[in-house]
Amino acid sequence: MVQKATGTMAVGNMAKIAAIRYGEREALVCTSTGRRYSFKQINERVNRLANGLMGMGLRKGDTAAFLCTNRAEIVEIYFALAKIGVVGIPLNYRLAPAEMIDLMVHCEAKAFLFDIPFFEVAGKVRTELSRIEHFVGLGDCPDFAVKYEELLAGSPAGEPDVEVFEEDNQYMNLTSGTTGIPKSYFLTHYNNATAVSVLSCLVDLKKSDVILTVFPMFGRVGFAWTAGGILSGAKNVIMNFNPQQVLEIIQNEKVTVTNWVPTMASFILMVPELGKYDLSSLRGIVYAGSALPPKVFEETQKRLCPNIYEYYGLQETGALVAMGPEEKARQPQSVGLPVFFAEVRIVDSQGRNVPVGEVGEIIGRHPATTASYFKNEEKTKETFRDGWFHTGDLGRIDEEGFLFISGRTKDMIISGGQNVFAVEVENLLLTHPVVADCTVIGLPDDTWGEVVTAVVVKKAGVETKDEDIVKYCKEKIAGFKIPKKFIWIEGPIPRTPTGKVTKYVLVEQFSKK
Repeated sequence: MVQKATGTMAVGNMAKIAAIRYGEREALVCTSTGRRYSFKQINERVNRLANGLMGMGLRKGDTAAFLCTNRAEIVEIYFALAKIGVVGIPLNYRLAPAEMIDLMVHCEAKAFLFDIPFFEVAGKVRTELSRIEHFVGLGDCPDFAVKYEELLAGSPAGEPDVEVFEEDNQYMNLTSGTTGIPKSYFLTHYNNATAVSVLSCLVDLKKSDVILTVFPMFGRVGFAWTAGGILSGAKNVIMNFNPQQVLEIIQNEKVTVTNWVPTMASFILMVPELGKYDLSSLRGIVYAGSALPPKVFEETQKRLCPNIYEYYGLQETGALVAMGPEEKARQPQSVGLPVFFAEVRIVDSQGRNVPVGEVGEIIGRHPATTASYFKNEEKTKETFRDGWFHTGDLGRIDEEGFLFISGRTKDMIISGGQNVFAVEVENLLLTHPVVADCTVIGLPDDTWGEVVTAVVVKKAGVETKDEDIVKYCKEKIAGFKIPKKFIWIEGPIPRTPTGKVTKYVLVEQFSKK
C-alpha cells in the first residue's frame, strides 16, 4: 500500500494539540458533577488514564469496553484509548445486561470501564465473563475494580509512547441488529478525524462557541460533537438529556449550538413556562437521527431558535448531506446537499442511477464511512457493494442536488432517534404464551417520530394485559425496543400469498385512528 502522507490523522493528537493551542481556555463542563476542565487539564487527565491502562497491561490492538453516561470521564476514555491504540467498545446503557455481555464476547473485550450507575452490571460481567481481565470503576466502585481517580493519580501525565496511525481502528461502533446482538463495525482514526472535521465545518464551529452535547456519547454523534469542540477550541457542555435542564443550561452557560433528535425538541417544547428561559445565545439548533416533522420544525423556529441545521447519514457512513438555515428556508422538506468529499446517488434495484427526481435507494460513500461489519460477512456483502454503502433508505434528488427522504426499504423503526428492528421484537413476542401471532410496526408520532406498535392476535381462551407483555419484554430486551402501544385484533394478520405481512396496510389502517 502506498503511503498517503508523511503524517497521520490520529484522533489522540487532537487532545494533545488542543492543549497546546488553547491551553487554559475552558474546554469541558460536566453538568452531572459540576466540574470544569481546561484543554490543558483534559489532555493531562487523558494521558494519566492512558498511561494507567498501559500500566495495567493493556496494549495497542487490545479492546476495552466502557459503559458510561454523559460525563467528563467518557471524553477522557475515548481519547485515552485513542492515544494508546486500544480499540474502544462504547456500550449503549439502554441495553439489558445480558445484551451487553453478549456484545463484549462478540467484540472480544479484555477490559471494562464503568460508571457509578452500573456497578450491578459490572458485577454480572465479572461473574459471567471470565475473559475480562481488567476492571476500572468510577466513584466508590466495587473492590474487584481499580478506582478511576486512583488510577489517574498514580499514573504519569506525559504523552504515552505509542505510535498510532490513521489506518488503525479507534473504536467499534454498534448499531441495532435483528438478532439481539447489534451489528458492530470498526471506525478508524481516519474515519473519525474526517467526520469531526466535516461536522465542525458544517456548523462553522469557532472558539467563541459553547456546544451543548445531549446526544448519548456511546454513539458516534455524541463523540463527534465533543471531538468537534476539542478541534475548534469551543467549550463543550455535556449532560444527560432532561428537557427542563436543557433550557436551564442553555440560559446559564450561554449555549450557542446544540444537536438534537426531533423527539428531544418535542419534549423541550412541552416544558411549562418555556418562555421564561433566555435562549437568545443560541445561534443554531442541529437536527439529525430521524425525520424532522414539519410541526417540530415550525415550533423550533418560533419558540427556540430561528436557525435550523440538519444532516442525514447513518452511523456507519457519517454525514452524507447537510444544510444550514439558508438552505432549510428554501427547501424545508429536504435533508440537505452533499457534504464535501461525499458522493450520494439514487439507484434502482439493479444499482443503476435513476432519473433526477425519481425515487430509489440512497447509496453513498465518504472518508468517514466504515468499510465492513465485524464478524458479519453476509451483512457486509449485502450493504457494501461495488465501493458504495447501500443505506436501505429511499429518497430522491432534485435538480439542485437536494436530497429528500421518501421512506425505508429496511424493516426498521426509528423511535426517539433509536433504531428498532421489528423482527427482533416480533420474535420475542411470539415466545409469550398468550400470543398466537403478531407483527410490529412504526406508527407516526409527533413526539417519538415513530412509536413502536405491536399488532397482536391472542391465543383462544386466554387473557392478558398490556402491562404483562411489557414486563415480559423488559427481562429480555432494551426498553426502547419494547412496544409503547399494543393493538389486539381478532382476525388474522394480513399477509401476501408468500407469507409476508403487508405492514403498509396496518400502518395505513391504524394511523387513521
